[in-house]
Amino acid sequence: MGAHHEYSVAVRWPAAEVVPGGADAVTSSYTAYTRDHDVVLPGRPVLPGSADPSFRGDPDRFSPEDLFVASLSQCHMLWFLHLAAESGLAVREYTDDATGTMRVEARGEGQFTDVTLRPRVVVEPGERATDEHVEALHHRAHALCFLSRSVNFSVLVEPAPLHLADAAA
Repeated sequence: MGAHHEYSVAVRWPAAEVVPGGADAVTSSYTAYTRDHDVVLPGRPVLPGSADPSFRGDPDRFSPEDLFVASLSQCHMLWFLHLAAESGLAVREYTDDATGTMRVEARGEGQFTDVTLRPRVVVEPGERATDEHVEALHHRAHALCFLSRSVNFSVLVEPAPLHLADAAA
């Protein structure tokens, strides 16, 4: 039997900087209350959360939708880096411009319909530094990613062509 991992996160509303019991900290109407909240994990910086701006949230704070797409991107990246290290591919840089699409129905219920990852890697020149090898690693990373295996929609991976690091860097 495999290992079990548990994750605990505290979400606190209203956010610490909101006055408890103040006008924006009471759900007296849909437009009256703040969406600002804090995501708290022991020993880590507080993550400032809010709703998406289209749902009256603060655009300067992280929405659940932002974090959801980010978590899929992070999971893929971490598996890719793991597999690259195991295979002898020296990655210098990894970036991903991930996007997600969420559909919201007229009654308000909604769900993500897809997430697209667009990873770009810069690697050191070498025997394993080929587009074919990098694409195979992305394919395997996608198959292993815990989070992409846990969602009920497509997570597409569209890797950019391989970039070789400048030998002088």
